Amino acid sequence: MERTFAIAKPDAVRRGLTGDILKRVEASGLSVVAMRKLHLSRADAEKFYDVHKARPFFSGLCEYMTSGPVVVMVLQGENAITRWRGLMGATDPKKADPGTIRRDYGIDVEQNATHGSDAPETAAQEIAFFFASRELLG
Repeated sequence: MERTFAIAKPDAVRRGLTGDILKRVEASGLSVVAMRKLHLSRADAEKFYDVHKARPFFSGLCEYMTSGPVVVMVLQGENAITRWRGLMGATDPKKADPGTIRRDYGIDVEQNATHGSDAPETAAQEIAFFFASRELLG
């Protein structure tokens, strides 16, 4: 069993799409083993996205991710990282496959409804950023 980290981003939460996203997660066979709704502080957003701090979009990304509540989740299942990334679709909703979360709910490259870890190492770091091991059920 593999675990991955997921976020329903501020645009999705603001538009009431969290339940629809969860429904798709569960319908795909992935399990939600931890979940929390929170409002990221600027400091937390900067720390979480530190890997992008030299990129021109860093400040805007942090501003967007602190613009409203998010729902952070740990998903578990066989090939969870690959499966979640497939369910999300391409970063740009216009380039995402039909039927993916980002194609159906994304507004643009930034406001694309969801985030997901891209590798096991990243997943472990992102999960640990938001959850203690005792909070992971399953």
